[in-house]
Amino acid sequence: MLEEYKRENIFKDKNELDKEIELIRNIIKTREELKNNNKNFELAEIELVDYYIYEIKANQAKLDYLLKKAKAKGISIDTVNRIKYENYEEEIG
Repeated sequence: MLEEYKRENIFKDKNELDKEIELIRNIIKTREELKNNNKNFELAEIELVDYYIYEIKANQAKLDYLLKKAKAKGISIDTVNRIKYENYEEEIG
């Protein structure tokens, strides 16, 4: 129980820029997961179709929520894409 409080406390100590960066990273990660879920759904065996439908719906709901949160903070999709590609170039270079 004490550990949970520490995690909340750490989150509260983050400044607005850190929170926005974390939100953008979550959006990028969720979009990638959704893309992978769609690919897996296309190749899924019949027994896994329902599982991937569930994963797609869950990640789409999460992405919608994160995008709504980003929009409320004034973060545009262009900003998300720019940061995604900057991080990709840093990993390659």
